[in-house]
Amino acid sequence: MSSAPAFAAPLPIDGVLPELLATLDTGLNAVLVAEPGAGKTTRVPLALLNATWRGDGKILVLEPRRLAARAAARRMAAELGEKPGETVGYRVRMETKVSARTRIEVITEGVFTRLILDDPELTGVAAILFDEFHERSLDGDLGLALALDVQAALRDDLRLLPMSATLDAAGISSLLGDAPVIESTGRSYPVETRYLGRTPNERVEPQMVRAIRQALVEETGSILVFLPGQGEIRRTAEMLEGKLPAGCQVAPLYGGLDAKAQDAAIRPADAGCRKIVLASAIAQTSLTIEGVRVVIDSGLARVPKYEPQTGLTRLETVRVSRASADQRRGRAGRTEPGVCYRLWDEAQTVALPQAEAPEILEADLTGLVLDLAAWGTLDPAALAFADQPPLAAWREAKVLLQDLHALDDHGRLTNDGKALAKLPLHPRLAHMVIEGVARDLGFTAAMIALVLSEPGLGGRDPDLRARLQALRHDKSQRVKDGRQLAERWLKQAGGIGREIDPESAGLLLALAYPDRVAQQRGQTGRFRLANGRGAELEAEHALSREAFLTVADIQGKAASGRIQLCAPISKSDIEDLFAADIVEQDEVQLTGDGTLKARRVTRYKAVELKSVQIQSADPAAVERALIAEIRRRGVSRLPWSKDQKRLKKRVAYARENGAQDLPDLSDGTLTETLETWLQPYLAGCTSLGVIDTALLGNALAVLLPYDAAARLDSLAPSHFTAPTGSKVPIDYGAAAGPTLSIRVQELFGLKDHPSVCDGRLPLILELLSPAQRPIQITKDLPGFWQGSWADVKADMKGRYPRHPWPDDPTAAEATRRAKPRGT
Repeated sequence: MSSAPAFAAPLPIDGVLPELLATLDTGLNAVLVAEPGAGKTTRVPLALLNATWRGDGKILVLEPRRLAARAAARRMAAELGEKPGETVGYRVRMETKVSARTRIEVITEGVFTRLILDDPELTGVAAILFDEFHERSLDGDLGLALALDVQAALRDDLRLLPMSATLDAAGISSLLGDAPVIESTGRSYPVETRYLGRTPNERVEPQMVRAIRQALVEETGSILVFLPGQGEIRRTAEMLEGKLPAGCQVAPLYGGLDAKAQDAAIRPADAGCRKIVLASAIAQTSLTIEGVRVVIDSGLARVPKYEPQTGLTRLETVRVSRASADQRRGRAGRTEPGVCYRLWDEAQTVALPQAEAPEILEADLTGLVLDLAAWGTLDPAALAFADQPPLAAWREAKVLLQDLHALDDHGRLTNDGKALAKLPLHPRLAHMVIEGVARDLGFTAAMIALVLSEPGLGGRDPDLRARLQALRHDKSQRVKDGRQLAERWLKQAGGIGREIDPESAGLLLALAYPDRVAQQRGQTGRFRLANGRGAELEAEHALSREAFLTVADIQGKAASGRIQLCAPISKSDIEDLFAADIVEQDEVQLTGDGTLKARRVTRYKAVELKSVQIQSADPAAVERALIAEIRRRGVSRLPWSKDQKRLKKRVAYARENGAQDLPDLSDGTLTETLETWLQPYLAGCTSLGVIDTALLGNALAVLLPYDAAARLDSLAPSHFTAPTGSKVPIDYGAAAGPTLSIRVQELFGLKDHPSVCDGRLPLILELLSPAQRPIQITKDLPGFWQGSWADVKADMKGRYPRHPWPDDPTAAEATRRAKPRGT
């Protein structure tokens, strides 16, 4: 049996370690729910070192963020009296501290994905701990799904342990085969919550500055401030300059900072000083910042939202969930009683969503689809995901990967796809690096991939060339580490070199983002992307006047987003790169007076490369223009005859009453299917004016062939044949139903009420006087003869004495004429 180790300083998690060890001694999986401050992140891996089943195998601890991974490894190493890289090490992007002695390895979830894809048997790994699994990152969900697959097929000795403070324990337990759930209370001190409210029309930064100054007066200790992202953090720091008392240290903390700056932010304040940490959501979990007993929460977070229809991921500022707000609040009570200031009203808390949506439901799935294809899985339902990926995003990702030649038509990995899957990059960027190597631009492509993967690297200029130039002269440790990482990517792609060519940036970006090649659309700073979306660049920027750009980053959900990062590209480069996708076609437009205007256009998707006016256009293009104009105006504005309009109404009535086999001639369906029923009859037409009733009749005759027309005549005849022989039209468009307006004398002798649809539905009879004025409306002619007729007869006989008004109309002869004079 495994035994729990003794630790110098007790933590709440220590109380459940014996139960956890016993559970993993007898089973493979468990779920650990431990409140913030319990010590799960550092104590559980150390306790598992003594597990009998571990042998000499490694314990992998997965963290959602690099900062948390480094901090956890350092705390565990300190607990053992060691430095990171000995018994406890870590492996994150751009930084690794492990050795042959390392038995606990803290890694980010993305690193684990590469590890398991490279070695599905997880050689030398005894257990995988998924820390902060409640965050439900895409890499975390994928990692657990792949680990469960490995456990079931290859490693029946592999232990899996998801851990979290706010986990859906029952759901994850079920996913892990009804694994036991072990719960631990945390060591959290009381936290007082104070609501400051929020001014809706004022930016968050000045409100946060006022809150910080208020907290400095009212409370002691250091302050942890939660803001949406880097921009707000930078602006708040600038506004605090000169407004703080002596002894206050301001420390930014967000993902784009280098490791040294991040580590400085989480260290305790200098003696006699108070620290104000301006943080993004990166500080929400897994971190304890010594000395912090005050939290100020903006209640906002910046999250990525993927739009499958555009293939773009935009950053959106949203209200945090109640779970996140509670986690942020809990940061104030990690080491002593604290205070949490919230920049919203208390009543608004109940309106917050319960929890954030899992990333797999809202993210770009291109990397996931490629990883699963490399795993040999074409259907995500074959793996145990906590939430299955959305079908629309999955299909969009497959289309992109097929465009990058990474997948074949059946969704299987191609040789190009295998090369992409080996690079720890988004498939777009991996494709750019591989194609860059083929063009002797491999190192520049790798450095571009670095800039796009590491926020803030190279500055904030929208011109990618400027950022690449900045990297040439930047001697910071972060850039040195980045260059080494880019060199590793380059080596994996089979390339060499260390020189950056900024002027090739636009061409290389187009290899990654062929759908974001953009063309200026007649106004400085306004562009149209190849995918049809609009984009804008501030008019003051030099690139705003370029004819063509390639856009790497665009933000905003309107029809015209803001370009954040781009580079110029020449028309010749577009023509060379995308020759197979460039088409030439005639385009025809109808002018206001109805005449045709034609030009021959060369396009790459929505980007127009060349245009010339032509006199004689492709007839198919003319037909398309006519169809487009008819669709714009509406089918109802075509010159339908009265009989054709009646025909459409008759068909609609028959279909509504069971004859669904008849064609749908409604305006909506005819508009949707113009190309099918009308376009074949537009051959030779050069304007809308030549479309006449005869042409429409020919088109309708094809839609309603002889057999269908005969069935329609039987079910919904166009006319009613009266006893007099008159053929009277039936109005199928009347609101009350099919209506027959007829003089009452023409129905004499008729004992049954007229009907349609095989006698199932009675006509509405509008009985008219000899002067064609309504005298009665009925759906029961026999009842009328027997009832109301006597009153009608008495009234009408005096008005129209020359017309017959018999006592028994069912025995009288129908007539259209008046009695001869003198009779």
